[in-house]
Amino acid sequence: MKKHICLLEGDGIGPEILAQGVDAITTAARKTGHELTFAKALIGGAALDATGEPLPSETVETCRNADAVYLAAVGGPKWDAANPEKRPEKGLLGIRKSLGLFANLRPAMLMPELAGACLLHPKTAAEGLDLIVVRELTGDVYFGEPRGIIMRDGLRTGVNTMLYTEEGIRRIAKVAFETARLRRKKVCSVDKSNVLETSRLWREVVIAVHKDYGDVELSHMYVDNAAMQLVRAPSQFDVILTGNLFGDILSDEAAVITGSLGMLPSSALGDDGPGLFEPTHGSAPDIAGQDKANPLAAILSGAMLLRLGLNIPEAASLVENAVRQALRDGFRTFDIMEPGKTLVGCRAMGQKVIENIGKAY
Repeated sequence: MKKHICLLEGDGIGPEILAQGVDAITTAARKTGHELTFAKALIGGAALDATGEPLPSETVETCRNADAVYLAAVGGPKWDAANPEKRPEKGLLGIRKSLGLFANLRPAMLMPELAGACLLHPKTAAEGLDLIVVRELTGDVYFGEPRGIIMRDGLRTGVNTMLYTEEGIRRIAKVAFETARLRRKKVCSVDKSNVLETSRLWREVVIAVHKDYGDVELSHMYVDNAAMQLVRAPSQFDVILTGNLFGDILSDEAAVITGSLGMLPSSALGDDGPGLFEPTHGSAPDIAGQDKANPLAAILSGAMLLRLGLNIPEAASLVENAVRQALRDGFRTFDIMEPGKTLVGCRAMGQKVIENIGKAY
């Protein structure tokens, strides 16, 4: 079976890490009897430099014609002075909106092989960390209107609107409950309903949707408490359901306490059309081109692409097991380096994973 993937290398370390991810998923797909084809397109700063737009129309069209979209990273200080409507990040927000991607799934799991790199107290880390943040992607302050910098009472004033519709909340809640059914059947909905009207509607709708998922436990938590609990006792969480702004912050917190953002994948899904799969980290321009980047988050995002985007779970498992084996064999990039382990670069780490895929079966 042949599947077509759009590659968005983006900026900074993007091309380096995506190259390793492509090699890994191609090897795993071929080993399980599937063929992958690829087409590259521009996004972010690279697109801005080449076309004057962070998301060219040609990129949107290429993505829409693919079975899945594989993204590396966008942005960097080079474009900090760009017009706000032309910043590289607008390309990322734009492609999510263009493809109707409303659900961002960000797993955070502390692999036993990386327990020494965990930033939590050893006793807390020993209790385990295996959760997934289900973040709404198309609403909230990122897209709500009105927005902008205006004059009010003679002063420059920044305005962003936190906006959610009942339907927008309902569909992301369903994703969270369905995800929980495949895990430990627990959903913690995170909001700020003691202050925000938007959150009051959020909580009301989530409770209503929960009536169709009686087998799943539902709890609620204010976002400030959730941020604290992620550090204090992360083992209590299974699925965290939350909005775009809160999810942006909490998912990065959940990721970094495992040891490194360089380890964690994510996916963005919609009702129809291709999903988008990307690592949670940024473009790291300070190490771009130096063969220092950790490609494992990109490779694991490729595994999510195989499983959720292309429905090839056996190939996804090959990739995931190959990553675990590389870590068990003691190989580390600089961000997860520990005493007694072997330091390798981006290309070498990718090659170790690919070798392990080849040895499978």
